[in-house]
Amino acid sequence: MKLRWGWTCVLLLCISMATWAQIEELDDEEEAQVEDGDVDIEADSAESTEADANVSFQVTYKTPVPTGEVYFTATFDDESMSSWQVSKTMKEDADEDIAKYDGKWEVEPLKENKVPGDLGLVLKSRAKHHAIAALLNRPFVFKDKPLIVQYEVNFQDGIDCGGAYIKLLSDSEDLDLDQFHDRTPYTIMFGPDKCGEDYKLHFIFRHKNPLNGDVEEKHAKRPDVDLKKIYTDKKTHLYTLVLNPDNSYEIFIDQSSVSRGSLLTDVVPPVNPPKEVDDPKDSKPEDWDERAKIPDPEAVKPDDWDEDAPAKVPDPDAVKPEGWLDDEPEFVSEPTAEKPDDWDEEMDGEWEAPQVPNPACSAAPGCGEWKPPMISNPQYKVWKCFGYTGKRSLSITKKKLYLCLKGVWSPRKIANPDYFEDLHPFRMESFRAVGLELWSMTSDIYFDNFIITSEKEVADRWAADSWGLKKLVASANEPGVLSQLALAAEERPWLWVVYILTVGLPIGLAVLFCWPKVCPDPTEEIPFNLYLGCQYFAVNHIDVWVQRNNSLHDLFSSQQKDSVLYNHNQSRYQEKQNKTNTAYTHAQLTVHICIALTFYMYSFNTLFYSK
Repeated sequence: MKLRWGWTCVLLLCISMATWAQIEELDDEEEAQVEDGDVDIEADSAESTEADANVSFQVTYKTPVPTGEVYFTATFDDESMSSWQVSKTMKEDADEDIAKYDGKWEVEPLKENKVPGDLGLVLKSRAKHHAIAALLNRPFVFKDKPLIVQYEVNFQDGIDCGGAYIKLLSDSEDLDLDQFHDRTPYTIMFGPDKCGEDYKLHFIFRHKNPLNGDVEEKHAKRPDVDLKKIYTDKKTHLYTLVLNPDNSYEIFIDQSSVSRGSLLTDVVPPVNPPKEVDDPKDSKPEDWDERAKIPDPEAVKPDDWDEDAPAKVPDPDAVKPEGWLDDEPEFVSEPTAEKPDDWDEEMDGEWEAPQVPNPACSAAPGCGEWKPPMISNPQYKVWKCFGYTGKRSLSITKKKLYLCLKGVWSPRKIANPDYFEDLHPFRMESFRAVGLELWSMTSDIYFDNFIITSEKEVADRWAADSWGLKKLVASANEPGVLSQLALAAEERPWLWVVYILTVGLPIGLAVLFCWPKVCPDPTEEIPFNLYLGCQYFAVNHIDVWVQRNNSLHDLFSSQQKDSVLYNHNQSRYQEKQNKTNTAYTHAQLTVHICIALTFYMYSFNTLFYSK
């Protein structure tokens, strides 16, 4: 049997798309490093034994060196915290036993995907207050240069409740890093934070009121990305804040923009107060009626109205299912749960194990006291006294009508006595130190490669020489495509359907259209029904061929009784058949290329970019 060239092209196209998707993914990983980044892949097996066990290839790491003007850098590759000062004070407004900043800091490599020679600052203690800070090379003054703040974070053990944000400490005369605490004045706070199911990426700046000198925190809008995946994948992520003199800002995660806006319009509360405010001396008149509707004075309750009839009643026809476990509770205490070590019964109360579904109920139709389901009460009637809006009845006095149409009262507006207009919120208070003041219920939070500069290109090159190498190693150690597909299907079981269709669709198309049934030669004496059925099989997916078959039926209904007519019809048949084959091949190819392209684009987008 002959393969049709059109469908051979379709199959080749599908295979090419699959190959292209995988190559594109590999190319994206390779582009994570800058073209001239110093990455050296070593093949020598003797040197590779010195690498970490979970690194699939050996790399040579060099401590990044800034290429332009910088105000601060920190890499920790010298295994020292000499330029950092651990706070020795206590947190205000806290119990004495937990008020100390006694959380431990260490300089260590990453637990996973480590790069030999690369070290970072690690928050080691759980349920402790931590505070550490370092001075800049010189203070940053907000004038005519942008501010770029960038650093790396890895939640190596995930994140339960805690933050990994930094504070840029204001340049004040009384700044003492030994006494760095939660009330130390800062200019900007930036970085990830999480507690419960609330995932945040803070960008907060403190704005000074030009009229009275009061300082107020301004919070930028939330990023439009799923932060949960980023905070829980145990990978090193790069956080970048860009602040421009034109009051615009932009936040990046892994060099991809996740939020942008203006300091004038995209922060809460706004920098500039409203020009008008409610008059505090204004009050609502006593005769003001805010009701949008009032009871219809002409409405009368029906005589058969039952005030006590409920809307729902138990279903009298319901029967308790067989096997219902009346004595088993729906939920039981988790047998493997243990009280946390830091549980304080005086502060937290008596500890109780979390409740889980009763396993005995999984095989039964239900547990606990059985109650029949509720159904609508057939005797229940809804009677409404329609609201009056002044458009139907004339029996209400003009005074009541006037009051009803007044609407919701609001105080009058007056000029805001505290109004000011600051068109340059970028010109914040200068800062001269960077600090980490954190509380976390998770330990081993990894920080590395801090940089503060006024040139975005400098920060990008710094990231390529540091974070880019970490990303390359992590990507190389990721499981293969099949493993990733299996892991994705564990989280999303419906993907198995996509997998089956992805494999089965091209195979089915190939079998159905590339190897069609062979039709008999029309010159041979054959039963007409067999001949017509064969032609119908070849075109049963295209409606237009019904008319073709009808013409063939009329053409050959004589069963070749007249040889002269047969020869003439055979010539007409051959002409029709040639046109039919050409048109059918084009239509077939067009339809199924569209199907294949649509399905494969959806499948690969789902599998490779929605993991």
